[in-house]
Amino acid sequence: MTSVSPIPTVVPSLPEVQKATETGTRTLWVVFVIMVISSLAFYAMAFRVPVQKRLFHILTAFITTFAAISYFAMAMGDGISYSHNTVTESHKHVPDTTLDVYRQVYWARYVDWSVTTPLLLMDLAFLAGLSGANILVAVVADLIMILTGLFAAFGTNESAQWGYYAMACLAYLVVIYQLAVHGRAMAMSKDSKTGTFFQAIGAFTLVLWTAYPIVWGIADGSRNINVDAEIISYAVLDVLAKPVFGFWLLFTHDAMPETSVSLEGFWSHGLGKEGSLRVGDDDEGA
Repeated sequence: MTSVSPIPTVVPSLPEVQKATETGTRTLWVVFVIMVISSLAFYAMAFRVPVQKRLFHILTAFITTFAAISYFAMAMGDGISYSHNTVTESHKHVPDTTLDVYRQVYWARYVDWSVTTPLLLMDLAFLAGLSGANILVAVVADLIMILTGLFAAFGTNESAQWGYYAMACLAYLVVIYQLAVHGRAMAMSKDSKTGTFFQAIGAFTLVLWTAYPIVWGIADGSRNINVDAEIISYAVLDVLAKPVFGFWLLFTHDAMPETSVSLEGFWSHGLGKEGSLRVGDDDEGA
């Protein structure tokens, strides 16, 4: 009598849910407080200078204001959804099995970035003296980078995710080109102090921005770190890229008259007599 080996049994894997714990939530609240305090400080700094010279102050304060709203939403459990990926697990003696992975995606973060990163680019662009055409290209490339990053986070399969990721990286290269080539050239043509400052704060910004796609790749992309580690990583980068950047920019700007941008006309005085809008001027003798 021959013995028959038992037939291997395939046990379906339960879905894996990756979400933040109390550590991640506390981190979000801490960053919210930092953004609020920074915003109040930037608005206070703005009121210390004439309205004609508040451009950098207002842009920088808006950056941390929008970031504070975003972090409040995420800390409250809003602005969150789940991405779904199916991972195939290969086995030697039994059929392949699949594992459904559901991971929290903080889409409020992408809304934040779609507003704050163009504002930050405008800070750097006005500091360098970039042309309107260069600013438009940089801002549009930046928005493409953020939106494709959002699409990648919700990609239904790895091919789609990394395809969007590649698009985002290409758009980021355009942003780098506008700042590192055109921005640097324009800043250096103004004066040595402005050129040196732009190179320093511009390099600081680009290094930080380069870290964001790296974090995305090991978090949402490959899921090699948990959601808490993702939150903490982005929190550190956001604090450096927004409040720290803002204080550095504004303190240097206030101490360095060469970086001053004075806006008259409508920005400072509204639609006065000389700037009023008219529809159909009356001709004399009509």
